[in-house]
Amino acid sequence: MKISKAFKETIKAYLDKRAAEDELFAVTYQKENKSIDECCNYIVQCAKEGKCEGYDPSEVFSWAIHYYDEDDIKNIKPISCKVVVNQAVKLTEEDLVAAKDEGMKLAIEEAKILAMKTLSESVALLSEEDIQDAKNQAIDKIAIDQKKKLVAKAAKKKPTAEVEQIDLFA
Repeated sequence: MKISKAFKETIKAYLDKRAAEDELFAVTYQKENKSIDECCNYIVQCAKEGKCEGYDPSEVFSWAIHYYDEDDIKNIKPISCKVVVNQAVKLTEEDLVAAKDEGMKLAIEEAKILAMKTLSESVALLSEEDIQDAKNQAIDKIAIDQKKKLVAKAAKKKPTAEVEQIDLFA
């Protein structure tokens, strides 16, 4: 398993902070026979052995500290799994606007594709010119309707600056 960047960064950030606040742990954290990748593998191993689908962050972080504290924990093999990191993501107003615009573009494109598929199945006897005119009109109508719906929906919801996932492991 390749440890995900988000998981690895979350564990490393916690350990860096802990080392900055705790001189004894700072020494332990510098052990040459330890690595953040192997630490993450150890955490995944502990989670798998626990057979739960989610763990409190304090429990996960305690496994990280335990890995560095114990010299006999070594040569931890990677385990294939999916890790979900519970962390807040703060979006700027620009990011929110860009995400809305991208979502609208995708919804309009999906509507166009659906309209083209529906039209092509039902107009087998029309001339090519009639088919193209009908497709263009339908696509334009659906795109406009879809955009109106998305704008109305976006106006009802107020953007949030944080997005959070709940499970640490799934």
